[in-house]
Amino acid sequence: MTLFRRLYRWVSHWAQTPYGPIALFILAFAESIFFPVPADVLLILLVMGCSVRAFQYALICTIGSVAGALVGYSVGYFTWLQLDGSFTGFANFFFDNIPGFSVSLYNSIKVLYEQWGFWVIFIAGFTPIPFKVFTITAGVFDLNLLMFFLASVIGKGARFFIVTFLICKYGSRIKQFIEKYFNLLALGLTACIIGGFVVIKYVL
Repeated sequence: MTLFRRLYRWVSHWAQTPYGPIALFILAFAESIFFPVPADVLLILLVMGCSVRAFQYALICTIGSVAGALVGYSVGYFTWLQLDGSFTGFANFFFDNIPGFSVSLYNSIKVLYEQWGFWVIFIAGFTPIPFKVFTITAGVFDLNLLMFFLASVIGKGARFFIVTFLICKYGSRIKQFIEKYFNLLALGLTACIIGGFVVIKYVL
């Protein structure tokens, strides 16, 4: 069994305990900084088990994720670079051990921030792109904190509340579909958003 599969099962088991909401907050918080398993996994299971509190779970997940994003921003701002501009030992640890991090990706993100700003964080929060990469680099590149906060709230909130709404509306029929195809659905919507801005910028 792979490490990721073991982590997936460990996350899932919290839905069967009284500590599910607390675990959901902690998981969403950690995912924004270093944890590889998406918070959606536990959110879906909790909503399936208690639809009465469904949107409360979505809110908990959003708050935890945004709180983690702010910590990730602080990590990037305060601990990522040395005075000479080189990476600290802490930064190199992340590159070597945390899934989703790479030096090449890191180097390409600054250009994205300069061109798209708010939308980079929104898309990273809404899609399967590793959000942790963007929370930390936003701090490194000193992205406007208020803009970062608002983009994180909207992106992550939209993702978690849409998932919750679909689970509540369609129940078990949609559960397997979301778990299997959520990444494709999110990327498809993102493509539409980006396409709209391209049309506005270059055609209209």
